[in-house]
Amino acid sequence: MTNLYNFITEILILLFILITFFQSGIDKATDWKGNISWLKDHFKGTFMGGMVPLMVGIIMILEIITGLLAVLGIIWILLYNSSAWAFYASLLAAITLLMLLLGQRVAKDYAGAFTITGYFVVVIFGVFLLS
Repeated sequence: MTNLYNFITEILILLFILITFFQSGIDKATDWKGNISWLKDHFKGTFMGGMVPLMVGIIMILEIITGLLAVLGIIWILLYNSSAWAFYASLLAAITLLMLLLGQRVAKDYAGAFTITGYFVVVIFGVFLLS
């Protein structure tokens, strides 16, 4: 229980990462056609337009792995007083968000890109705390 108190900020950030990324990855897996359809329209007219299924697949895998790493991070902090998995979860979350940010900027969805900034601030604070 001591680790819960000592690492409460890190654990809350990991819970944020878990909810955000795992849910998003599962959503992409369960509504593949809907996501592909919407994103094909979103990226129409950009150099990424023909790569939508590949991009969604990569992002989906990264999001699910990030969520699983967040779970491992919480467990390892609580049981073993080790934050290595938590750091990897935060780092992969930051990299994934940068990929999503690039996509939003290419699609000229500046409001969507701005929304990613809020997620990035939380995640990069986690990277900072855990590094």
